[in-house]
Amino acid sequence: MVELWIAIAAVAGIILGTFIGFLIRKLIAEKTIKSAEIEAQRIVEEAKKGAETVKKEAAIEARDEAHKIKSEAEREAKERRKEITRIENRLTQKEEHLDKRIDNLDKKEEQLNAKIKENSDLTAEIESVKAEQAELLQKISGMTIEEARQLLLDRAESEARHEMAMRLSEIEQEYKERSEEIAKNIISLAIQRCASDSVSEATVSVVDLPNDEMKGRIIGREGRNIRTIETLTGVDLIIDDTPEAITVSTFDPIRREVARLSLEKLISDGRIHPSRIEEMVEKSRKEVDAIVKREGEQATFETGIHGINPELVKILGRLKFRTSYGQNALKHSIEVAHISGMIAYELGIDATMAKRAGLLHDIGKAMNHEVDGSHVQIGVDLAKKYKESKEVIHAIEAHHGDVDPKTFIAVIVQAADAISAARPGARRENLENYIKRLQRLEEIANSFTGVEKSFAIQAGREIRIMVKPEEVSDDDMVFIARDIAQKIESELEYPGQIKINMVRETRVHDYAK
Repeated sequence: MVELWIAIAAVAGIILGTFIGFLIRKLIAEKTIKSAEIEAQRIVEEAKKGAETVKKEAAIEARDEAHKIKSEAEREAKERRKEITRIENRLTQKEEHLDKRIDNLDKKEEQLNAKIKENSDLTAEIESVKAEQAELLQKISGMTIEEARQLLLDRAESEARHEMAMRLSEIEQEYKERSEEIAKNIISLAIQRCASDSVSEATVSVVDLPNDEMKGRIIGREGRNIRTIETLTGVDLIIDDTPEAITVSTFDPIRREVARLSLEKLISDGRIHPSRIEEMVEKSRKEVDAIVKREGEQATFETGIHGINPELVKILGRLKFRTSYGQNALKHSIEVAHISGMIAYELGIDATMAKRAGLLHDIGKAMNHEVDGSHVQIGVDLAKKYKESKEVIHAIEAHHGDVDPKTFIAVIVQAADAISAARPGARRENLENYIKRLQRLEEIANSFTGVEKSFAIQAGREIRIMVKPEEVSDDDMVFIARDIAQKIESELEYPGQIKINMVRETRVHDYAK
């Protein structure tokens, strides 16, 4: 029983403690809430105070900004008013000035009207006097005014025509004298400035030997070395009693140069036999090709001409080894280029184009041994092939009068060509005829079937002919030689006799490995 009461008391204590705790927590919560409300109210008040402060500051800044803007606007307005006042003052001054000018113009107009009226009165008076005088003149002369006017006009026209005819005659005579004088002056200056020495090309070259023993080595056993040299180069080697010298003879300067270089190389090397000769001849041909290229480039550099096709420059260099009536063709072309440029410059024409046409006018002579046709037509074809201008092509075409010159440059080149060729010492007719005869001699031999190549040697007294062994037999050579001889007799004029020397050679090559 006691334990029951204890349990009840404990339960009652727990319940009472819980209730009391609840009341205490409630009081604490209410106190906390009240404190929070007070704190919240304080924060709200402070926020309101802060907002008021910010509002007042913003209002103050806005008033300051408005005051500033207002001050700026007032300043600008003040400046504008000053500017307007200044403009108004200027306009006022101008208006006053215009008023003064208008007043002056009005006064001048009044004066002008008065003078016009005065002039009108004077004009009327003059017309009246003129009429009276005209009437008096008519009575004195017995002619009307129209008749007198016509008489005066006829007389004036007759006198004017006479004076004009006299003046035209004087001008024409003066023009002829002046033009002839100017032309002579231009041509003489051109010749004087370009009077370069013209060396006549010979048909022989002399190769110096270190000793006379070298002659025997060049001839070789049974003459095989000299035959090989003559066969490969197409020249004639003259070995006579001249000490320490061999003469290389041919009409073709290129062949002569190849042979000369080959002999010099062989003499320097010391090994002289057919295979070595072939090697040196081939090397010399390459050197001559390089010389040709260098000479062409030098010619363009000397004349100041640029933009010529490289292949055309090489062909131009071949003129170094061509002659025209004994005159070196390349020197002649350079001379014509200079003369053409000088004349064109004096006449106010394109001097560069004239020099270009003058340099290329004889380009066909570099190929006339290889191509059929005149050197003029060959030159025109080459110029067209390598895209030269129409002015240059026409100048080439017209420089010998094959066609009428249609441009100033063509006329200038024609004149320059004649000047270069006609001046004293420039050409020798006999040498050109001799070379033409040798060229024709080779052309006759090459025209026969089976002939591979031919060379005119011994100053034209012998023609050496190489035939193709697969096409021409030994028996055929007899008939071909006779036919060539008959054609030479019928088509050529020559002193003495010409030997036809035909060579048929078969070579076999093999290698031991």
